Amino acid sequence: MSLKKRITSVAAVAAATPLMFALLPAGTAMAHGYVSSPASRQAQCAAGTVSCGEIKYEPQSVEGPKGLRSCSGGNARFAELDDDSKGWQVTPVGRSVNFTWTLTVQHRTSTWEYFVGGNRVKVVDDGGAQPPSSVTHNVDLGNVSGKQKLLAVWNIADTGNAFYACIDVNVGAA
Repeated sequence: MSLKKRITSVAAVAAATPLMFALLPAGTAMAHGYVSSPASRQAQCAAGTVSCGEIKYEPQSVEGPKGLRSCSGGNARFAELDDDSKGWQVTPVGRSVNFTWTLTVQHRTSTWEYFVGGNRVKVVDDGGAQPPSSVTHNVDLGNVSGKQKLLAVWNIADTGNAFYACIDVNVGAA
């Protein structure tokens, strides 16, 4: 191949490269996490406990803007996590529960929040610290009893996003 043809080929590839990257789908942050114990809804999907769509391949990706109160984090791809009639496994727990997060990549963290019935029952302030790959919080559920849907939220310090996980529990059954 002549030098002129090689230069033309290189120029064509260089010109096409920005277009190729522009056509790729936009991704979310590279840091992800979910509640693995007791098994969150997305953990149940990943384990095949409940039949699910795309979330079974990426339980760590339920990310959305901070301040939401949905299991899907407002992410339409994972809307099935908001379906309370889907047959989620309910874990019997006492009034105090250890929730363990599995973090596939660790974001600096502002806070971890836990909600039952729309009421915040626990907040852990990490002040921007970078967590390890596994984080466990003991959450006192107070006077709550019976079947409940608990929302766990991991608020990221350096973005406007959070990661969301819902865990179905039966408080007082353990």
